[in-house]
Formats: sequence, C-alpha cells, structure tokens
Amino acid sequence: MLLVIDVGNTNTVMGVYQNKRLNRDWRMRTERNTTEDEFHVLVTGLFACGKIDISLVEKTIISCVVPPMVKILDSFCRKYLGHAPHWVDAKSYQGLPLLTHNPDEVGADRIVNAVAAHHKYKTSLIIIDFGTATTFDAVSEDGEYLGGAISPGILIASEALFRKASKLPRVEIFIPPDTVIGKDTATSIKAGIIYGYAGLVDGLVERMRAEMDLSPKVIATGGLAPLIKNVTHSIEAVEPNLTLEGLRIISEGL
Repeated sequence: MLLVIDVGNTNTVMGVYQNKRLNRDWRMRTERNTTEDEFHVLVTGLFACGKIDISLVEKTIISCVVPPMVKILDSFCRKYLGHAPHWVDAKSYQGLPLLTHNPDEVGADRIVNAVAAHHKYKTSLIIIDFGTATTFDAVSEDGEYLGGAISPGILIASEALFRKASKLPRVEIFIPPDTVIGKDTATSIKAGIIYGYAGLVDGLVERMRAEMDLSPKVIATGGLAPLIKNVTHSIEAVEPNLTLEGLRIISEGL
C-alpha cells in the first residue's frame, strides 16, 4: 500500500493507493506547529474511519512546499511507518525536464502536477492549480516543464480585501452571483472576486498560449477549480486528484 502526501501552505492532501487505485483521500489544514506524534494521532483516526490498516503502508512519497513540515513528516514516517519517505523535488526526480533558469526553484507540487497531467493527456498543457497561490504551469508536448506564472490565490486575495477595507463585509465566495453588476455590496464583492479571477485566468491562458508552439489543453486542479471553471472560457477539464496521481506515478519509478 502506498501513502501519498501533498503539503501545501494552507491544506495538506493525503491519499492511500492500492496498486493504481486510490482507496481513500483526505484534505486537512496544514499545521506547522504539530508534532510527529500529533500527526500520527490524526492519521490513525482518518485511517480508522476509512477502515484502512495503517500497518499495510509499505511506501510513502511526499511533495511539500512548507519547510517546517519536512522534519515532522520525516519523523512520523520513520517512527510510525517504519520507513523513510521519498521527497519529491527537482533533484530527487529527474523524469521531468525543467527548462527554467533555476530548476531548484520549481515547487514540488508543480513538478507532480506536470507529471500527472502529461501522463494522462500526452499533449502540451497549461495546468492551473488553485491553492494558496494560483499557479499556471506550461508543459510541452514532449513532457518538458517550460515555466509558468504565479498570482495570489483567491482566498488570500479576498482576505486581504476584507482586512484592509474595514467597511466591506466578509462574504462567502463559493457561489458566483447571477450578474457581474451587483445591486448590493456583498454581491458586488462576489462578482469582483469570482469574475475578476475568471478574467485573470482567461487573460493569462491567452498570453501563455500565444507563447507556446502548439494549442495546449488547459486543465485545473485545487479546491476552487470547479467554481472557476464554470465562469471561465479557457479551462477544459478539472482534475481534483492530479497531485495525488502525480505522486503515485513518480513512486512507480522508485
């Protein structure tokens, strides 16, 4: 059994694979101040709810963009799973050519997403990941990582607006309004954030397409991907488990 973990700045996503089948997956908050023992308690509880025997985990692979979590998860794996985890980064995984000025700067999550997306679609791609940051990654038809763009994530941009504009109410942004022209403050905020990000996505995709030789397929992942897909013109598919699949694919070569 394979345990895959993707540690993001806001959320950590974890899944368990039996061969190529994803048995269960979970999303939780990333807690930088936890300990390996506390993480073990959390994981064993999730495994118990999923009726999965944690002792059957034979291998663990992790992508992480939160440095404090590295020591915690390494200690957890060694202490409770009986093995050291494999960490994905530009040096540990050579199967994806990174055509950037400094390959070591490419985040592990972006490497994993690119591997999974090209493995599935076998064509040139633009991959959009709606996380703490919204990342755009360009992959060639030959499976080369060409580079990308990074913008503030939807939720942190919204939080900045609510913090700095004291008279604006805090609103939920998980359902788009029916019109862009809002008739009240809450609707106006929703329209500005949701349709504003739709315009950001479509605009960046258009510019990236113009710089790529072929017409790339545009896919999205991350928690808010379904919401934004419904208000954009450019996103063609949503892949909710893209990162977990990438970790599984990379693990097969270990």
